[in-house]
Amino acid sequence: MFSTFKLKPGYLFTLAGIIALFFLIAFTEIRQDQKVCKSIVIEFAGESARRFITKRDVMGYLTNQGTDQIVEEPYSSIDFRKLEKRLLQHGFIEKCQVSRDLFGNLIVTITEPVPVARVLTFNGSNGYIEGNYVSEAGSLFPVSMNYTARVPLLKGAYFSRRSALKDSLSKPVLDLLITLKEDPFWRALIAEISVDEARNIIMWPQYGNQQFELGPPTNVPVKLEKLKLFYKHVLSLKNAEGYKRVNVQYRNQIVCE
Repeated sequence: MFSTFKLKPGYLFTLAGIIALFFLIAFTEIRQDQKVCKSIVIEFAGESARRFITKRDVMGYLTNQGTDQIVEEPYSSIDFRKLEKRLLQHGFIEKCQVSRDLFGNLIVTITEPVPVARVLTFNGSNGYIEGNYVSEAGSLFPVSMNYTARVPLLKGAYFSRRSALKDSLSKPVLDLLITLKEDPFWRALIAEISVDEARNIIMWPQYGNQQFELGPPTNVPVKLEKLKLFYKHVLSLKNAEGYKRVNVQYRNQIVCE
């Protein structure tokens, strides 16, 4: 004899709901594939005040300066990954996501790089000229006509042959730049930083005649804390402005000359 079993009404309703939901999703996907792109909506993620590029720039990147038609094209012929790769070729775009909504709009979300410094390039008899920005991710990206970031200037032999600061040797230098950016005290104070081939670091303030010698980028939090002590306790003394060099690279010492 064959055994039989009965499903409770609640289970039947649940099963029917799952099947209906499956068909609804499949039907919606088919309808979406049949839709055409009605318009392109460009959104910026992150800090709203920073705009190295405009929506017009993004539209130009996206459409190859208008040569590739997207609006009124069926979604079945639009390759989202291809569009994202096209956008990521431009230095002002660190991340991007291309998607669509239920109304037929193509949604393009742009994340710009966050600058932490700007590299000075040595130009022979003309001296140093301002070059690319350094991002929090260690990438170099170009200057913009739309926005100028207030960040420290970088110079020195260390940067002469580097197209990025992403390797393990550069990480401590990049970490220092990020620390200076995130601390309001240092962000307001430091104007220029030099790094030589051996990664010895010297910093100069916005105001004053001192140069701060950190040595290699090791024990950075301790060295920065000693510099803060110099500002709080030494600069308040009479004739302290006469110091030109402040060296904090040695353990438990602040050497002023």
